[in-house]
Amino acid sequence: MPRIVDLSAPIRQDAWELPEQLRTDIAYTDHAGGARDIEALTGVTPDLLRDGEGWTVETFTNFGTHSSTHVDAPWHYNSTIGGERAQSIDELPLDWFLRPGVVLDMTAKADGDPVTTAEVEAELARIDHDLREYDIVLMRTGRDAFYDDPGYMALGPGVTAEATRWLYDRGVRVMGIDAWGWDAPLWMQAQEAKERGERGIFWAAHQAGIAYSQIERLFNLDELPPTGFTVACFPLKIVGGSAGPTRAVAILDD
Repeated sequence: MPRIVDLSAPIRQDAWELPEQLRTDIAYTDHAGGARDIEALTGVTPDLLRDGEGWTVETFTNFGTHSSTHVDAPWHYNSTIGGERAQSIDELPLDWFLRPGVVLDMTAKADGDPVTTAEVEAELARIDHDLREYDIVLMRTGRDAFYDDPGYMALGPGVTAEATRWLYDRGVRVMGIDAWGWDAPLWMQAQEAKERGERGIFWAAHQAGIAYSQIERLFNLDELPPTGFTVACFPLKIVGGSAGPTRAVAILDD
């Protein structure tokens, strides 16, 4: 049997201190509550249930498509790309999301540092890998270690638009990172954009004008070799969605 490495963040109730836009809220119904629901729905009373228990159910009361580990669709970046309507998550080819993976070590990068084309090329040379069409390229930054830190959102380097286009031009359609986002932390982008007063600085790699997908908030990339594994990262089929949560995994034949 192949070995499977879980690359996904846990989905759980977040601290109430987090802003609502970023928080995941889950309502849990226990077995006793399930018994009451069964009685209300069917008339079957708890004494007719084994141990008097009903089903358990969890309900997301606040959960965005970009919460936890997720796959972005081109529709997330812009309404049109290359003069055509950008694709939503349900419109992307499924075969993008089951492909050989490549891990590039960017753990030496400080928060906000740009990941450049030259650095991507140098890392590919170091691991002796020639990119193939549809390889899934994963940037390992080590920021998954801070997932429970209140400042997690503000951590991580940023992949440049140029490096993103360079990967795309070589046939890569899915790229991932173990930080909160693919670009530099939002506050750093915002500061630079306002100081320079220019379009295209904020969210530069997201809005690079290419139809590709990002996997954000990956986990456990340190458990993977640079190559020699398959990534499975199918997003939920949300009609018209800008993203889909995914249970991303790596499959290794070792």
